[in-house]
Amino acid sequence: MLVKTSMGVLATMLVSTVPGITSKTGIVEKIEGSSDVEESIRKSWKCAGCTPAEEYTLSYLQDRTLIKDKNALATILGNIKQESMFLPDICEGGARVPYNKCYRGGFGLIQWTTAQRYKGLGSFCNKYDCDPSSLEGQVRYMVNENQFQSNLPYFEGAGQSVKYYMNAAYRWLGWGIHGNRTHYTYQYLAKFQYS
Repeated sequence: MLVKTSMGVLATMLVSTVPGITSKTGIVEKIEGSSDVEESIRKSWKCAGCTPAEEYTLSYLQDRTLIKDKNALATILGNIKQESMFLPDICEGGARVPYNKCYRGGFGLIQWTTAQRYKGLGSFCNKYDCDPSSLEGQVRYMVNENQFQSNLPYFEGAGQSVKYYMNAAYRWLGWGIHGNRTHYTYQYLAKFQYS
């Protein structure tokens, strides 16, 4: 759709329609008499060489929260990788099963372990029509879960160290062992590009 503004500017409205993602609107403007086109596109962190699951999670976090700090985003991804290697259908111990077939231990992206958190995933997906065994359903629940929400202000703060965000991740996940969380975090930081 072309719209002429009062300043003699022609503007074209572009709408992205990616399934499951809220549409974003960008504006491409062309000044009359000029061949230069300036695009106003929302910049965000991208992950070069990451899997589709990692890219989806990174994008979702930036679209649905105010987390913009690359250290915070890398810390969240590093913790998810330590918990599940981004496999949403993994039961603690390594069995690949759907949500209703994981009978003990943690399940999914962040290894929801306690009965309350595990059942919360199922209840959330039942209420909001998502699959509790899917990446999309689990990322959606993760961002809305009370434990994540109570630590969200720490992740949304900018300019903090990985160690600072790792403390928030500990409060969020309650992990028992550190494992490779920090190592994975720094791997993500090396892959991040702002564009």
